[in-house]
Order: sequence, then structure tokens, then C-alpha cells
Amino acid sequence: MDHSIPNPEFYKALLDIYQYHNMPYMHLGKSGLWVSKVGLGTWKFGRPETGDESRVDQPTAMGIFDRALELGVTFWDTAPRYNNASGNSERVIGEWFKANPDQRRNIVIATKVYGGMDGLTPNHCRLTRGNLKESVYASLERMKIDVIDLLYFHHYDPITPPEETFSALEDLVEDDLVRYLAISNFTIEQFKQYSAMEAIFSARSHILAVQNQFDILRGEYPDYPGVLEYSNQVSASFIAYSPLAEGFLTDRYLDLSKVSKGDRIYDQGMLKDLASAENMGKLQKLGTLARDWELELSQLALSYTLTLPGMGPVIPAASSVKQLESNAKVGQIQLTDEQRQAIRSIVG
Repeated sequence: MDHSIPNPEFYKALLDIYQYHNMPYMHLGKSGLWVSKVGLGTWKFGRPETGDESRVDQPTAMGIFDRALELGVTFWDTAPRYNNASGNSERVIGEWFKANPDQRRNIVIATKVYGGMDGLTPNHCRLTRGNLKESVYASLERMKIDVIDLLYFHHYDPITPPEETFSALEDLVEDDLVRYLAISNFTIEQFKQYSAMEAIFSARSHILAVQNQFDILRGEYPDYPGVLEYSNQVSASFIAYSPLAEGFLTDRYLDLSKVSKGDRIYDQGMLKDLASAENMGKLQKLGTLARDWELELSQLALSYTLTLPGMGPVIPAASSVKQLESNAKVGQIQLTDEQRQAIRSIVG
């Protein structure tokens, strides 16, 4: 069967139609799944009153979720291991679905499996048949949903035979508890090894996306070089986590004299490395471009990230409705060739 696009102009026009609340959508990998061009990372959503070290409490998160739906930001990314392996990021999402059960079909939920949290024995971690299934059951319960739209293998498992992992995944897909598969924190060779399972199992085990750390200031995480380019070659979507360099690629850090205790990067001891002389030089130049183009620095960074070959949607976090609204505007930003070249000349 010929799956080629006979009329590229028609397809381009079709893409313009695929919007929800003025947010453009894009295909994920080689699947039929459409996701919002700008998603929402919920890494720091939780219940800080419990000591889970989250920074966005449940009432604030509920308001962010409400506004995200209004803005068409419907691709939500979470993981049970977030916030001291508390599962609270998923629980907060579950509270929103409890209050908005009629909106489940409008949200694409991505979560992850690998590390132990629902048990303490050696069997409660990695990508074993038991841990994979039990983790999915627990995530579904915490989020009060019936199916996970996109399940990530959060890390490569060097111990468990891949055949065991993918056999368990097939069971979950067969039972309609998981719809699509992705990977995270993988090297190219690890990616290739797991992709080889597609020849053994059905097309339902196809890896649609890989989520690795990436931002335009530092590039790819050194442990996983070249994955963005490889993802483009195999038509998998690369989804960057921390696309704003832990929040450093924002107007907030253009003046370091205003950064003090209470700031997350400052409190977690990351500022010294991020605010190197080289990085600050680039940040200032990018800030100048952003001001000239009437953009926020974060919007410039995210919109440029989206133009990179192989890049899928961006999933920046938001600690307030205001931040979410700023990020959502990126979906409509179209950088010119000259603007992309100006950014490229700074970040390389």
C-alpha cells in the first residue's frame, strides 16, 4: 500500500486544520497520534505539604490544568518517580480527572516506568514483566484513568531480557491499558536494540518518541549524544525535557543580581554551573534578540527548539498560569529563516 502524500500542499493545509483552541497539533513519530505542539511538564506538581519536594501544590496545579485545556495544551507529561518517588504528580492529575471526567478524551497522558516506588524488593524496579505491569496498574489508579496514552521506558534496562519487557508490553496493549510506546534517557545503541523488538512483536510495540535532556544552550546531555539526529533519521519524535535549561533560559536570569534564595536553580545549587561566563554571554545575546523581536526569552528558546529536525513537541513546566500562557503562545510563533540563523550563530 502506498502511504506517500500525493499532494504536499494539501497536506500542509490539512496541518493548519489540526488545531484545538488555536493550538497547532503535530504527529508523534510515525503514528496517527496527534499531540499539542506545546505540552505541559508536571515534574514539580505534587503535594509539597507532605515533604515530597514538589514546588507546585495541588490547588495551583488544578488552575494550571484548567487553563491548559482552554489553551489547547493537552499533551501532559508525568512520571511516578517525580518528587521523591511519591507518585504525587500523577495523583494531582488524578484529582483533576476526578473533577473533570468528561475531559479525559481531550488529554493525551504520558507517564513512565522503570524505577522502584510501589515496593522495596529487587523485583520492584526496572523493566521486568512484574514491575512493568504493576507500575502501569498503579499509575492508572493514581491518575484515575483507564488507559495510558503514551508509556515511556524511563531508562534502559541492561539486565532484563528485552523479549520479556516487550512481551509484557504487548499484554498491556492487548488489554487496552497502554496505547503507545516511547523511551527516555536512551543512547543510540540502546534505542536500536529496543527498536529491533519490532521485528519480533507487532507494530503496536513501535517506539514513537524518545525523551532526552536537551536545550539550545547546552545541546544534548553528554551521556546520550546524537540521539536527536538519529530520531530524525528513523522518524521518531525527539521530545526534549528541560527545554529551558531548568528554567535558566528565561528573562529571570538576565540579571543575576535579582536571583537569590527561594529560586529553584539557586536553592538546588545549579546556578554556578549554568551561569558560566560562556553561558551568560550567550544568554545576554539571546535576550537582546528576544527584546528586538518582542518575545520573551523562553518563547524564543522554545520556538527555535521546535524548528530543529527531528524535534517533536516541547513540554516545558509551568509553576503558574502566567507561565503556562507564555509557553502556549509559542505554538503560534513562526520564526523566519533570518531569525533562526541569528539564533544559530549564538548557540551553534
